[in-house]
This record gives sequence, structure tokens and C-alpha cells, in this order.
Amino acid sequence: MKPKSMTSLIAKSVAVLAACAALNATAGTAPAKAPVPPVEPGALFDSIGATLDVGYDSRYYFRGLWFADNIIWTALNISVPITDKLTWGIGAAYINTAGTPFPTVFPNGPSADGGFQYSEVDAITSLNYNAGWAKFGMQYQYYFYPDNYGGSFRGAPNAGADPEFGIKGAGELGFTMAVPLGAFNVYAGYYYDFRVNGHYMSLGADYTYAITDWVSIVPSVNAGYGIDYYTGNNAAFNPGSVQTRWNGQPLGPTSGFTHVLYTIAAPIKLTKTATLTPYVAMNQSERLRAGLNATRNEIYWGVKLSLAF
Repeated sequence: MKPKSMTSLIAKSVAVLAACAALNATAGTAPAKAPVPPVEPGALFDSIGATLDVGYDSRYYFRGLWFADNIIWTALNISVPITDKLTWGIGAAYINTAGTPFPTVFPNGPSADGGFQYSEVDAITSLNYNAGWAKFGMQYQYYFYPDNYGGSFRGAPNAGADPEFGIKGAGELGFTMAVPLGAFNVYAGYYYDFRVNGHYMSLGADYTYAITDWVSIVPSVNAGYGIDYYTGNNAAFNPGSVQTRWNGQPLGPTSGFTHVLYTIAAPIKLTKTATLTPYVAMNQSERLRAGLNATRNEIYWGVKLSLAF
């Protein structure tokens, strides 16, 4: 149990942050019809929701692009209510490979001596509005890559001649929408990457089959479409040279579908606050990823433990 003084300090800090977010969100807009009554720090602290996730994935695919194998990750997300329909969210995540056999991905690469490294630190803030029939979100996320976007081998970036795969960080603005239809959910998103001036759009759906009160089966499908979004086509070439991607593959398109991801998850409710979710998935590389990933279709798996506070 936390000391009373520490709890009070955290509660007051969160109250100040929430007030700042509310002022920022309503800046330049017309006054509300009725002022929001002040919230006591203790009551606000009780209404805050937080989720801590830890997980393992045998392969790390993000928006259809492979990054590393055997990743271990953790994420913390906090939700602060501003009004009865508007919520401010903040979160952070850390991702790191526990071991990626380099030749498995690049058969002509160096020996698998543990020299391949990939890690990622993410920070996100968002505003989410619940309209009843749908939920709308606006978010800003920053991705920091200590080992470069394409990872590194023995300290050297794996970017080759492509500057996109050698970047250290990127900021992204996103807009999301989710529509619940009973046990069926449909969601979509649009994201703009300021670092590469690229666009990414996603569309997905899932359905929850309740087996018992504590276990469910959730099949889902997600698809992505990119425009100038990390294509591998930005290498520097010498005049008259044969133009290829950073990994030696022929230059591909600059826009098109990135992937289709099929997933079957089985959330298991361990306690009122803890849920264990194993899953199996298949990443199907499409036009914008077929020349970048080592395999066109690949099955992988993982598990996640979620703790709600």
C-alpha cells in the first residue's frame, strides 16, 4: 500500500496535468454551455484508469514490416477523464529483441553471433471522444529508435544507403475511429509521419466469441495502405547504376497495400484485474512490403499479460 503522502502527491500532480490538457483541448473554441464543476484531487485519482502490459512476440511486425525476432516489450497507458465523454490518454512503451538470428532474415548476411540489435521507445498522448455509437480519437506518438529504424549489427546501422532505415526518431499524428456492433468491432485509422512525410491508413475488424465468463476467442483481420511510407526506395545511387532497394531487392512501388494481418487471440481472465492473452497470427505481405520482408506470408505467435488498475 502506498503511503498517504505519496498518494496525495500523485493525485495532485495528475489533477494539474488533467487541467492543463483540458485547457489546451478547448483553446480557441466557444465556451461550453455549462461550466464543468471542479473535481477534488481524491475523486479524480479514483476515476483514473491505468493498464500495464508486458508481452513476448516471436516476430515483430509493425504495419506489415518486419523489425526483429523474439521481442520482449512493456507498455503503460493512463486514461484521465476530462468530461463524461472526453478522455485524455498518455502512455509509453519499450520494445527490445531478446535474440534475432540475422541469417534467418538475411541468408547472405553475417553469422548469427548475437550482433543484431533492435530496440524502440514510444511515447503517446491522445484525446478520445465517445459519441455512443462510435469512439473517435486524435493522437500524437513519437518513436525513438536507439539502434536505428532498421536496427544495427555490431553497432553499425542496417540502413545501407537508404536514409529512412537509419533514422533515430519520428513523430506521427493520427486520427482513429472505432464502431462497436455488439460483439463485433470495426475500426479505422489515418496516420501522418512527419519524419518521412508518409501517410498510412488502416482498416480492421474483430469478433468476440465468449466461451465462458473467463475465456473468449477473438478472430480479427487488419489491412494497411501506405503512401510514401517507409518503402525502401530512397537509396542514393551512382549515375548509370542499377537501382535496387537497400536490401538488394528491385525498387518497388511508393504507394499501395502494405499487408493483411490475420490473428486469433484467446483472452483468459485470470482475476478481476489481470488478463492473459496468447495469440497466433499470419502476416501477409502486400505490394508495398513484398520486396522488403524476407517472407511473403509468415505465421508467428505471442502472449500478453495485462494488469488494470
